[in-house]
Amino acid sequence: MVDCNMPLLDTLLPPDCYLCGMPAGNGKGGAPICANCAGELPRNGSLVCPRCALPTPEGQICGRCLREPPAFDATHALYRYVFPVDVLVHAFKYNHRLSLTRFFTDAAANIFLPEADVLVPMPLHPKRLAERGFNQALEIARPLARAANLPLARESVVRKHYAPPQVTLAREARLTNPRGTFACRRQFDGLRVMVVDDVMTTGASLNAIARCLKAAGASAVCNFVIARAG
Repeated sequence: MVDCNMPLLDTLLPPDCYLCGMPAGNGKGGAPICANCAGELPRNGSLVCPRCALPTPEGQICGRCLREPPAFDATHALYRYVFPVDVLVHAFKYNHRLSLTRFFTDAAANIFLPEADVLVPMPLHPKRLAERGFNQALEIARPLARAANLPLARESVVRKHYAPPQVTLAREARLTNPRGTFACRRQFDGLRVMVVDDVMTTGASLNAIARCLKAAGASAVCNFVIARAG
């Protein structure tokens, strides 16, 4: 009798593409996005500020990072946070479409190898974790750590305060909301840390966690995000 496991079902009945509705599995374990839609997603490109990943004319450091250098040293973003990437991220983050995790991390592994000693997922406050049921940054960071053969410091940084989601706040409130939010439970002496998150908007949370990590001895802090807004 045939064992009707999920990989076999994905081969026989490939899932439909989340964006266009056409079959997307191609017999390869149930890809949630078809090849055509994946190829049309808006990449963040190479002409971006190496510090914050916002577009710049020649890929130079942007004026904002020159005027007020952030605590982090670099940012790598796969996509621009515009349609339909925003739809995918929202489905992943709020509708529990965890099958998109593999799509995002496979895309990252194909173009990006982190120069880091350890990966740190952006932590959620325990109350937010209980509300959502999972930490989207950890879901992204776990397979990235495996692919790059890097340790994952999943509980080494914590959020001390519960605050409204960044997406619900105006820009000025987003910039001040994360201050003093994070605490390191260990030292990162001399380590290059890669912080993993889903979306970078103002960069305030990533800046705050970078300050925390450098205060704990990190020699460099870089960001990896699925999408960059702005």
